[in-house]
Amino acid sequence: MGSGPASWQPPAPSGTELRTAAMITWNDVPDSFWATRAIDFVGGTYDWMRDYAPAVDGTYPFYPNKLEKRKLFVRAVVKAFAPDAQPDPNLTFPDLASDDPFFPYANVAASNGWLWTGPTGNFRPDEPVTMSQVHRALVKALGFGDIATGLNQIHTTGGYVFPHKGGFGTLLLGMRMGLRYNHSDESLDVGPASAMPRSEVAYSLWKAANMPSWMHDSLLPYQTIELPWIPKARLPIVEWGIRYVGYPYVWGGEWDQATGNGYCCGSQPVGGFDCSGLTWWVIKRAAGSWDNAPPRPYEGWNLPERTSASMAAVGERVWRFDDLVPGDLMFYDGDGDGTVDHVDVYLGNGWSVDSSSGMGGVTILQVDSGWYRDHFVHGRHLNG
Repeated sequence: MGSGPASWQPPAPSGTELRTAAMITWNDVPDSFWATRAIDFVGGTYDWMRDYAPAVDGTYPFYPNKLEKRKLFVRAVVKAFAPDAQPDPNLTFPDLASDDPFFPYANVAASNGWLWTGPTGNFRPDEPVTMSQVHRALVKALGFGDIATGLNQIHTTGGYVFPHKGGFGTLLLGMRMGLRYNHSDESLDVGPASAMPRSEVAYSLWKAANMPSWMHDSLLPYQTIELPWIPKARLPIVEWGIRYVGYPYVWGGEWDQATGNGYCCGSQPVGGFDCSGLTWWVIKRAAGSWDNAPPRPYEGWNLPERTSASMAAVGERVWRFDDLVPGDLMFYDGDGDGTVDHVDVYLGNGWSVDSSSGMGGVTILQVDSGWYRDHFVHGRHLNG
């Protein structure tokens, strides 16, 4: 079990760093920019992402919209979390010479398992870093790797281990840690495979560097996550839901970025889901002209409704939380006005697959305590 980041804090800036931060003026980051605070922290207070020389007038460019290269990213992470780490003398890369200034950072990152090098052993220093890679590096740098390893073994009491793509555990934990920014302008949202602009990387690094000490213990239940026995017909609900962990919250969203599939006649700027869109995508049987078309390996169930309120108004209701079974829909009244305004899909043992703006998108989370339990109204059992 990892010790977690309970005692870790960002290194205190020296007097020189404080003066440098006070003197730095960005020439391409306006005060109103969404990531200004994060950029000031990682490039002003600290030099982790101060990657470009100042202009002749003394102002610095940050290039917030430029894609962040893997070599720049690992240099920032090593500076932030392992500044005294020494390279492994036995680790080399075919595409990054040992005398390259970025080699020590790439070596430390790879030897710690923060980034994959792939079967060829190439580091790919000039490729852009993706959201999944950012989450992996930061989750592991913070000492949460053991929790991610346990989460990768998500299983039922009968021993069935759910298949998933590599990086699932660190991606989900990164979402729960708040490493992904949920944009109000949804065209700016990034998904797991998205190449990350420097502004997004700065935000994730800033959040990781200021992670509260209680976060490690709050995520420990993921290390031993176990779902109950699930009928064979409903196992695909979990497997299909897992595929979309890390997708952004998009109001009205019901679209798979990777395949381009979704509602036949709608549009949205990027792939992602709101709460009822995710439920609709995971559950709905294709039927009628207003339809979903996910390339999933199961038929689905009767769910002609699209919004959380309309889904809650019909069907076989489950009033008691303890009577819920995997695959049931769960409805919530978030603002206490007597109207359902949120829905997710129950997985059993207190877990659900959920998309919400508060979580930044699609996650698996506990709903048997806290906000979710307090605002639960009733469930709905799937028929047909």
